[in-house]
Amino acid sequence: MNVNAQTTPKKDTLKEQKIEEVVMIGYGSQKKENVTGSIGLVSAKDLADKPNANPLNSVQGKLAGVNIVTSGTPGGSPRVDIRGVGSLSGNTVFIVDGMLTEDISFLNPQDIESMSVLKDPSSLAIFGAKAANGAVIIKTKSGKGKPVFNVNSYLGIKTVTNVPKMVNGDQYIELYNEKVRNDVLNPQPSDFITKAQYPGNADWFKEILRTSIINSNDFSASGSLGKLNYYGSVGYLQDEGNLAAGQGINSGSGFNRFNTKLNLSYKITDNITIGDNFSFSKTRTDVAQNPLLDARNAPPVFDVINPASGDYQYITLLNVPNPRAKLDLYRSQVRQERLLNNIWAEIKFLKDFTFRSSYTSDSYSPSQYEYTPTLLYVPISSQKQSTLITRNNRYRNYVWDNTINWKKDFGNHNLELLAGFSRIRDSRSEDVWTAKNVNYNGTNGSLNIGNGTDIFNYHDTAAAVTDGRPEATQDQQRIESFFGRINYDYAGKYLLNASVRRDASSQISTDRYKTFPAVSVGWVVSKEGFMSEQNVFDLLKLRASWGKLGNPRVKRDYSPIVTNIGGGVYYGNTGYPAGTVDRVIDPSIGWETTTGSDFGVEMAFLNNKLKVEGAYYNKESKDIVYAINQATISGASNPYDYITNAYSFKNKGFEVSVNYNANLSESVKLGVYGNFTSLKNEITNVYQDSFLETGASLFGNSIVRLQAGQAVGSYYGYEVAGVFQTDAEAAASGQNGAKAGWFKFTDLDGNGVIDTRDKTFLGSPIPKGTYGFGINLTVHSIDFGIDFQGVFGNKIYNYNREQRYGNESWDLDMYNNRWTGAGTSNTNSMITSNQSIILPSSFYVEDGSYFRIRNIQVGYNLPSSLAQSLSVKKLRIYLSAQNPLTIFKYNGFSPEIMNSDRVQMGIDNNIYPISAIYTMGMNLTF
Repeated sequence: MNVNAQTTPKKDTLKEQKIEEVVMIGYGSQKKENVTGSIGLVSAKDLADKPNANPLNSVQGKLAGVNIVTSGTPGGSPRVDIRGVGSLSGNTVFIVDGMLTEDISFLNPQDIESMSVLKDPSSLAIFGAKAANGAVIIKTKSGKGKPVFNVNSYLGIKTVTNVPKMVNGDQYIELYNEKVRNDVLNPQPSDFITKAQYPGNADWFKEILRTSIINSNDFSASGSLGKLNYYGSVGYLQDEGNLAAGQGINSGSGFNRFNTKLNLSYKITDNITIGDNFSFSKTRTDVAQNPLLDARNAPPVFDVINPASGDYQYITLLNVPNPRAKLDLYRSQVRQERLLNNIWAEIKFLKDFTFRSSYTSDSYSPSQYEYTPTLLYVPISSQKQSTLITRNNRYRNYVWDNTINWKKDFGNHNLELLAGFSRIRDSRSEDVWTAKNVNYNGTNGSLNIGNGTDIFNYHDTAAAVTDGRPEATQDQQRIESFFGRINYDYAGKYLLNASVRRDASSQISTDRYKTFPAVSVGWVVSKEGFMSEQNVFDLLKLRASWGKLGNPRVKRDYSPIVTNIGGGVYYGNTGYPAGTVDRVIDPSIGWETTTGSDFGVEMAFLNNKLKVEGAYYNKESKDIVYAINQATISGASNPYDYITNAYSFKNKGFEVSVNYNANLSESVKLGVYGNFTSLKNEITNVYQDSFLETGASLFGNSIVRLQAGQAVGSYYGYEVAGVFQTDAEAAASGQNGAKAGWFKFTDLDGNGVIDTRDKTFLGSPIPKGTYGFGINLTVHSIDFGIDFQGVFGNKIYNYNREQRYGNESWDLDMYNNRWTGAGTSNTNSMITSNQSIILPSSFYVEDGSYFRIRNIQVGYNLPSSLAQSLSVKKLRIYLSAQNPLTIFKYNGFSPEIMNSDRVQMGIDNNIYPISAIYTMGMNLTF
């Protein structure tokens, strides 16, 4: 789907509006009109000029059925959910020039020609075991013809918006003393605090956040040299990040990426073509410890710097680090070089046959160090030796694809057959070193393991030991596949696509082989003879599809845990050493499978200016691997964490997208687009009718419960019916120990007692609907575009707000709306740290809906006559704003919660906030 109106014919005739749209499909391409599956298309224009390190962030809100949750972390990857949750393991796969990867943060958006998002199982089945969570085929740019040079550059600022409002020092003292009166039976004067004792007034969020710079510069060249077509580029991106890091020993919180790209194709003969797609990137990520939760919790009655010592102020009212010190006194960097190379050859023979072989290697070795010095500002009794941890990872992956294609036309019968073989190997190893008493002298060279004491090395298979040392791991996964596909159409009216893939995976110990079939059909009604006289439809197509997918990349326990018992077995009166298995595992974990159907209609009107697509989808996932509650297992150490093929769930809903592109005059062009997706997710079955309470927890009370009949990630706790206004009301409630000012929990079972049997489901993190729409307008040399995007029907669990252990700070909403006496509030409780009411409840479940202006951009194109006088083909300058306005009710930075764990996808637990970005840029072509 092209959501821009930048390339439109000069005349509004049917012939000129009939531009063939081509989409990438598995191991090939196809005219959009002949596609029988559900595939969304994103053009290079949709990705260009957006201040995003990851190209997926620019797609947010552009495609129906694709929910993208962006990350505010510099260089961070978004979460992509295509038509709901397909699995609780793994991520959407990206096929970049033949290579399958789950991370495209290395890829420069300027190098992308198009993206095809495969949404339905019939389109995905040709990729088999890799595509259970959806797939995106990315085609990078190529060259042809005369040399063309492009320069793209932008400079911008990033700022965090919607910073939560917290109490100031005076208000904190007021609430602290109020809490003492509420919680302490006979408070003494020494229990209270005063301004004289705590004269500070720190604004911790202001102290740790800043406005930062983002800058990108790219150069590319493309064209032909005889039989050689080429495209080459080089680019550099710098994103400083919004954490005010870079002081003390900290290196910052930014992301820097250098990348280069070279795509070559050489036609040896008319029938033989060879090529190479080469990408290299070098990134540096400065990792700062995230102090946002600490900034929310730290009392504002302290100064950042102790005026007496000149060192950081030590916070005494509760166990929380000084947020400024947390930023400054920690140093960590991740450095990575990644080389992705795709070598291919294509041979045409016997007129109708094409053989293609492609070998892609992907090698990268991220290395990270983490250094924490001795914290001299804390009491001596709490000081620890400095620690240095280094992690060196090695990834060596390859994909080898071989296909043979036969394409033949028999009059009105058009047939295309594909057969192929594929081999995939992903391997990873890790080497971890730790040391103590390493001194940092201002250079990275001093952070050497050899400069410390207590040096310890964790080899690839070594298990973690005590004293907080990390674990080193290694892994290798292999998949071998055979596949085939038939594409058939009769006169472009009756369409058929059928495919089958058989995968074998090293991840599965039993029944390693799995077959994944798919079939889809289409009927282009508008080409029928009885439609020849009508003038309404330029295109009317009906389509239906069904397909099956599998996922072998799942969580598993490989071996039981054996505990040695010194005198475990007695013969007579003598005890002998023995062992017992105390962790139960399932050694026969098998494939996850997903089957789905799709029914759609595609229409075009007004000489193809207006295009409308609608679809109904129904996707069912079975044998999903995750933990369940097996409390009946006697003596096991994992009764609440037994991993097996335990869950089944469904995703179903509707999609609709509308696009209008037209020339209103020779100098005025208009493009309008919109899309909407509904989604209902439900767990339909759990192994042995079990369940799992999991996710973040406070005082042993988990927030999420996975159970049949509910959506994935649903929150579980007490329903708050209000606040007790009097002690008499509380005493009559059956809520143990309750008093006036406490939350009033609903007695759902009606037995007069409030206990765990009164817990209920409080909402789902999965939106009931997502939408996006926008306008693109060009008037003479000025272009304007604006994009809107939003979600509704989902809930967020504000875990930041619930985490109270004692004297944490409060937000202004709590200050203004707290209960202080009968009739003062029926929404917020009194100020207290009593664990009896700080329980998972509906009070912490908030509306996650939002409406956002995603992008605004205004550009000016230099008139062609003036551009030619300057010996350039095109010069455009522009101003843009990304995320300038988000409207929501949630009591936090942003309702867009980027959590890669889909079970906890709606829990706000110290999430890095989304930024507003304002940029000025230039596009130059010569």
